This record gives sequence, C-alpha cells and structure tokens, in this order.
Amino acid sequence: MQENEFPRAEQWRSGTMGRVTYVVSVDTRLPAGAAELDALQREGVIFLLRKGLDAIEAVEGPDDVEIEIFDSILAAHPGGVLLKLFVDAPALEVAEDAMREVVGEVLEQSELLSEWQITKCEVELHPEFAQQSLDAADGPDAPPADPVVRAAQHAEARAEATAVRLPGEEVEAMRATVRAMAPRLTAFGLDSFGWCEGEESGVDREHAELAAGALVYAIDLLVDQLFHDVQTLSEAKKSVEECDGLLWYLDDLPEQFAAQYTVLFARRFLVTAVSLTARLTRDDFVQLGCVAEQFLLNFLLREAGVVLDGYGLLSDGVASAWEVFAEEMLDEVEYELRYETAGDDDEETGATTSEGGSLDVDRWFTPFDERCFIHPYAAEEAGGRESSA
Repeated sequence: MQENEFPRAEQWRSGTMGRVTYVVSVDTRLPAGAAELDALQREGVIFLLRKGLDAIEAVEGPDDVEIEIFDSILAAHPGGVLLKLFVDAPALEVAEDAMREVVGEVLEQSELLSEWQITKCEVELHPEFAQQSLDAADGPDAPPADPVVRAAQHAEARAEATAVRLPGEEVEAMRATVRAMAPRLTAFGLDSFGWCEGEESGVDREHAELAAGALVYAIDLLVDQLFHDVQTLSEAKKSVEECDGLLWYLDDLPEQFAAQYTVLFARRFLVTAVSLTARLTRDDFVQLGCVAEQFLLNFLLREAGVVLDGYGLLSDGVASAWEVFAEEMLDEVEYELRYETAGDDDEETGATTSEGGSLDVDRWFTPFDERCFIHPYAAEEAGGRESSA
C-alpha cells in the first residue's frame, strides 16, 4: 500500500483467498509479575510485533509446502497483545503449528519481548461461514471464481469471524474516550467528516466523532514516536539509510531518499509535526503548508486507524468520514505526494531534483504558497546547522 492511500475498513480485515484460508488467533501475554502496559507501551509492542511479522518472507510447512501470511490484525491491551493471522495453509493443524512457531520466533528475536508467553494459538472457525463453503464446494452455489466478488460476498461473515474480542467494557470505555476528544479538533467541525445535523448524510454522528476523536488521540502517539526517532538518529549519528536502530516513522518515508534523512531533517520533521497538530486543535487552521505536512497527515490518519482497529471500532463509516476529511484538507492534485520527481522542478510542491539525481528533501519544507504557515525552524534552510546536527 502506498503511503498516500488511505485504507478502507475492509482492507484491514480481508485478504485474497487461497487454497484454504484460516484465521489463527494468537494470545500473547506479559511475563508473570510484569507491570501492565500503558497506552504508549501498547503502541510500542504492536510496532515491534508488526516489524517482526513483516520481516518474515515465507513460512515453510511439511513437505516444503509454503504457508502464506497475507494479512494480520494486532490489538494490545494492558496484559498483552491479541493477534489474528490470516493464513493460507493446507490444513488447520499446519496453520496453527506454523503460527505458533512464527510468533514465538518474533518474540524471541526482540529483546523487549523475549520473556513474553504464548497462551493460546488456535484457528477460529465461523460455523455458518464454514458450512456454507462446504455445502457450495461442488454445487451450483459454489463461490465465484473472482476473488474480489467472493471477498465482497463473505465480508460480513469474515468480519464477524475475525474481530478481535477485547472485553466489552474496555471497548466501550475506549469508544467513549475517543468520542469525547472530538471537540478538541477545533479547526474542524463534524461537518468536515461528513455529518450535518438535521441533514441525511452518508456518515452518522458517532462515526464522525470517532474519526475526529481518533485523530486527536493519535497526536500524542505521533509526536512521542517522532521524538524517539530523533533521539535514535542523534545517538547513532547516522542517516536513516545507515541507522540500525528502531525507528517509528522515518524509515516509512520514501526509501530512495533515506540518505538525506539526517538528524537535522528529523528535527525539522518533528517541529513540523508539532506545528501541524497544534493548528489542528486551534481555530485558525488554513491548509496544509508543505510536502512534509502531507506525509505527517498520512501518518496521523494511519495511527488513528490502528488505534480504532485495535479496539474493533474501525468501520466503513469511520473510513468514509476520514475520506471526507481528506478531501477537505487536500484537493485531488495536492493529495498525490509527488516525491518521485525524476528530473524537473515540481512547481506545485516546490520539490526539486539535485545534481546527484535524488530529490532534495529540504524542499519538502518549502510552503506551497504565501498563505501557508511553516514553522521558522523547519522552514530555515539546512545550511549553517548541518554541522551541529
């Protein structure tokens, strides 16, 4: 998925169907006696697990049969993390054994998670869905060959079968917390998310409040994790290209420019994030000001999606609300992040290609026009500060 593509809710939950598709539920728990995870620690654990899973290219089963993990859902709670792994495997037992081994290896390879325990690893079958598939296997009601049509046909059953089941009171508490944060996004009312009082629209009030509130909730996570990225690069005294440390966001920027993501760049990116998120919670927000803010908005939306999905609160209604919001924030041309310019200057974004053939990321902080606000620290050319970074 490209960084500027916002995922629909079903894209968090579905994958292509293969020979036999299993949903393996894995419950991981903190070591005995360990303190419960706070909100930021939960996000950190999910990040570590996600990185570990993404690093696995293939899983080899019996008789050299390749087992594919084509999707996953991770949800952290105070005592651990629940994982739902979508697996294409030849048999249920093979899927369970392979995923126990995979998750165990991911935990073992992370120093911070090496003492965690797997307390459950089993396939969850939705009885009605499974029986319908068996009944239709060779009959006139067999599933359509087109995987897109088939996925749409079974979307509701799949969502029910794969929903992460956290305690109901915890989910409802999170729902109330997020909705209560919506008014703090003072730069935008609920109408910016598709809801208008007294008018029939495609987005209801609850989904609009969840969409707005989740953006506010995600601000702390975004800023804290960018502080971590700056510290990691500062300690390594290297660019992202050369840094072996754990990074939250900087290594998710276009990798072809990783050599230009220095400590100074990271500081400017962090300051831009603080400026952007502060303006979102004030009445004087005008528009996104530069390419860096476009990346940051995508990161904020992505983080908000992870927060809601972890509690089973991500839905098509919320996704629709974010789409309305994105359309208001960005026109169709600006929403395409043009960081792949090959040669000529990009007049709209201010991006330009240096003599060495790579994009000069300093220009990501150049304002789109005179109305745009860019923090002075971020807007200042790198020049005199590079040596002290």
